[in-house]
Amino acid sequence: MKKVVKLMLLVAVVFGAWSFTTSDKLMDNGYKIGDVVADFKLENIDGKMVSMADFKEAKGFIITFTCNTCPYAVAYEDRVEALNKMYASKGYPVIAIMPNNVEVKPGDNMEAMQERAKEKGFTFPYLMDKGQLVYPKFGATKTPHMYVVEKTKKGNVVKYIGAIDDNYQDADAVKNKYVEAAVNALLKGQEVEVKETKAIGCSIKV
Repeated sequence: MKKVVKLMLLVAVVFGAWSFTTSDKLMDNGYKIGDVVADFKLENIDGKMVSMADFKEAKGFIITFTCNTCPYAVAYEDRVEALNKMYASKGYPVIAIMPNNVEVKPGDNMEAMQERAKEKGFTFPYLMDKGQLVYPKFGATKTPHMYVVEKTKKGNVVKYIGAIDDNYQDADAVKNKYVEAAVNALLKGQEVEVKETKAIGCSIKV
């Protein structure tokens, strides 16, 4: 399985997964650490509309911009699911958002999202950014691109932006689990030590 994932990653690189797109320009215009995130209402794979406001008991959120077709996103699927199982009950559920233009990437359409979620047994909402209105506000440029936000009196505040960890190729070789460290710090009422890292993945397709 690891060999297949590595081959997929190589193919993605060869065919321009790292190519510059207009989405890369959004990085400077999106949310920064300390910004308050505007709520969104997006369609889930079950047909229901989901927003952060629906999670009344949440202390914050682990938001990931991800998709079905990017090899990097696929390589991280199990780790994203593990994050939800680890932290949803502690107040930090995962919300996954698919940001790609489905006319460019038909493999990311709603039916494909539903099939993928069923196949992988996702326990978190998997939402479609129809019209691509949400990801630019965040400044997301890659799949996956992670945001950890904390619910405060002034709103949902960005506390971490970037990668899930420091090794997309091999989960067993990870040395720094950035998202876990951020959430653990927030649960303890502490400052997040590493607030930003470089997101590793495919460019969002516009």
